[in-house]
Amino acid sequence: MNLPSPYLLFVGDATDPLSIKMAKSAADWSPEKCVGEFALPGCEVTTGHPRMSIQEGVDKGAKAFVLGFANSGGFLSEHLIAPILEALDAGLDIINGLHDKVSDIPEIAEKAAKLGRQLIDIRHPTTKFKTGKGTPRSGKRLLTVGTDCSVGKMYTTLSLAKAMQSAGMNATFRATGQSGILVAGAGIAVDCVVSDFISGAVEALCPANDADHWDLVEGQGSLYHPAFAGVSLGLLHGAQPDALVICHALEREHMRGLPGRPLPSLQQVIDLNLQCARVTNPDARVIGVSVNTSAVSEQEGLDYCQSVTAELGLPCVDPIRHGVQPLLELLV
Repeated sequence: MNLPSPYLLFVGDATDPLSIKMAKSAADWSPEKCVGEFALPGCEVTTGHPRMSIQEGVDKGAKAFVLGFANSGGFLSEHLIAPILEALDAGLDIINGLHDKVSDIPEIAEKAAKLGRQLIDIRHPTTKFKTGKGTPRSGKRLLTVGTDCSVGKMYTTLSLAKAMQSAGMNATFRATGQSGILVAGAGIAVDCVVSDFISGAVEALCPANDADHWDLVEGQGSLYHPAFAGVSLGLLHGAQPDALVICHALEREHMRGLPGRPLPSLQQVIDLNLQCARVTNPDARVIGVSVNTSAVSEQEGLDYCQSVTAELGLPCVDPIRHGVQPLLELLV
């Protein structure tokens, strides 16, 4: 996937930090590709990059206007169309990670065609996939799984990929969502694959490889989330993971978007994910726990991770605050 860059990150009028995870992912993991962010009045969150107008972004060298926000259902609100048209007029291509295709919106499609601009709907694969077979294949694979959605599976996977590559290991990050694709420049947004073909798409994403090669597969959703468990299960079966890392976010009061539905325990998540993973890889094992501790102090986060290690007998880290060395040592 050839994504034009640098990016001007469009964060809309978002008020929830998690709702701009696509923009934030690019800002955190590909900062060299980002010139700044563009926001509408009322926006209360930021990627940390300089805020600027669309024209200022173009003057700074931006080539693409990235729709860096998300919402439940991935739809494009009508009031967000005008800035996209302005970006097209200013000479920018559009990179979109929503379920709604910008190429399906008449006024956007007409203007892009008139001006010769690209409309890139990265969430929608164009490849035809086969159904999964579950046949054992060479190479090694690690998959991140979660107690909930938006708990740090992508950041954990990217952190592990970076650490393994720095250690000279043969490792590749495999993106399975729009944010990861924006960072990596390639991948498959599995939540837009027809359900019968999810496991087959994941098999195609991380095919047979050298015996010492690790594919680090970005997880999605949670087996315990009623809305997204189907995608999580397809990833488990298709990735045939040799290793699983359980991801969790502290201070999460309920499943994301589902008030009143509590999160499962770490042990419940371990047990269910292992049961499902062993359908296609009987040797799958959990190697550790990754926790987003940003909602508490560093000491509180460290204390929590130490308590998890004591309880479960597994290394537990915040990959951003603590690094991933304890997990890496189990993969070398």
